Formats: sequence, structure tokens, C-alpha cells
Amino acid sequence: VFPLYFMFVVATRSNDAIGGLPPVLSPGGQLAENVQRLLDNADAHFLRGLANSVLVSGSVTVAVVLFSTLAGFTFAKLPFRGSNVLLLTIIATMAIPLQLGLIPLYILMVKLGWVGDLKAVIVPFLVSGFGVFMMRQYSASAVSDELIEAARVDGCSTLRIYWNVVLPAVRPAAAVLGLFTFMQTWNDFLWPYSVLNQDQPTVQLSLATLSSGYYSDFAQIFAGTALATLPLLLVFVLFGRQI
Repeated sequence: VFPLYFMFVVATRSNDAIGGLPPVLSPGGQLAENVQRLLDNADAHFLRGLANSVLVSGSVTVAVVLFSTLAGFTFAKLPFRGSNVLLLTIIATMAIPLQLGLIPLYILMVKLGWVGDLKAVIVPFLVSGFGVFMMRQYSASAVSDELIEAARVDGCSTLRIYWNVVLPAVRPAAAVLGLFTFMQTWNDFLWPYSVLNQDQPTVQLSLATLSSGYYSDFAQIFAGTALATLPLLLVFVLFGRQI
């Protein structure tokens, strides 16, 4: 907890606080001034980066939860020919790191004309192999076959069974998956750095711009970092209890 607390302390003080001996441990009164300098920094585009990160992380999280719960329900309760092979193939994608596919994926974005566009950081991550595997395991144990059969007897279609029976049953796991996905997407730096530009950044690229000059304004950097951390804390407060 201390690094987070010290980040907020420096965000409320001048740059002298970062090198003070003994360290300054109490908040100051310069938060508004530091935030104003941050917002006035034309190179960082911080508010645009913050808004882009909310859009990207929210879109990816909703899509991953939706597709993962659908696929997990299908693999767990709707057996079909070749399902085990397909599931193993999906799990195998988890073994391929992003760094290994970075160049081919970038070439694909160039061919699609998506470089510099938010689609490039949203579309490739709308489905998660980990999410599918996690929801498959949870659906297999949380949703009984008898419950599904009872819904069919009552005349429910497969999609209605998913929406009215399966989704409420897997809600805790879906919330945890959403929390992990949002945090991972929000903190992602390498791929956005590869395909986006300074005029269309995510919040992590905006923070990197603040740190890339010859002189590091730590009060401004930590003020930006503190603001960038608040959405994560809010999401954790809302969904963390599902863990």
C-alpha cells in the first residue's frame, strides 16, 4: 500500500518531495496546481488518453465477458463433435505471448488501415482464451444439467437459457473475469505504444509522454498516475467483492 500512498503524497506536493530526506510522508496542498499543469500539458493529451482508456477497457471487458460466458456455456453444457479439440486449441493460444505475435499483428493492422485508430487496440482482444477456459470450468460446476433440462421443458430457447439461467449462475466468475480484463487492458502499454500515436493515446501513453523529456516533473507525473489509478480502484471496489 505504501507506494500507492507515496504516489498520492508526491502528487499533492512540489518536486522537492521526491528527494526529501527524511522522506515527506504527509499530503500537501498542491494537488490542484499539479493537476492543472497536467491538463495544460499539450503534449500528453491526458484527458483524451483517459477517455480513450475508458472506452478501450470498457469495450474489451464487456466483449470478453459476453463471449467467454457464451463459449464457456457451450463447451460445458452443449457438447458437439470436435469440442475437445477446439477447446484445446483455444487453450493453446494462451501459450503464445503478445510479443511473439507483435510484428504479424502490426502488419495486419497496417493492411486494414487501423494504425493510429482505437480499433487496433480493441478488436484483437475482444475474445480471450483464458476467459473461455475460466468460464467453461465455472459453468461446468455452477450450472446443473437438471436446471437446463427444466428450462427446456418450460419452453426456453438456448439463448434464453443462457440469459435467464446460466448468466445469473456464473455472475461471480464473470465479475472476476471482467475485473481482471479491465485491469489488464487499462495497464497495457506495449501494444498501444506500437499502433497508436501521440494524438490518439491511451492513458499509459500519456503518462509515458510525461516521463520522456529531459526533465522529469515528478509532481506532474505522480498527479497523472494518481488520476490514472482512480478508475482501477473504483472498478475494484465495485467488483472486487465477487472474488
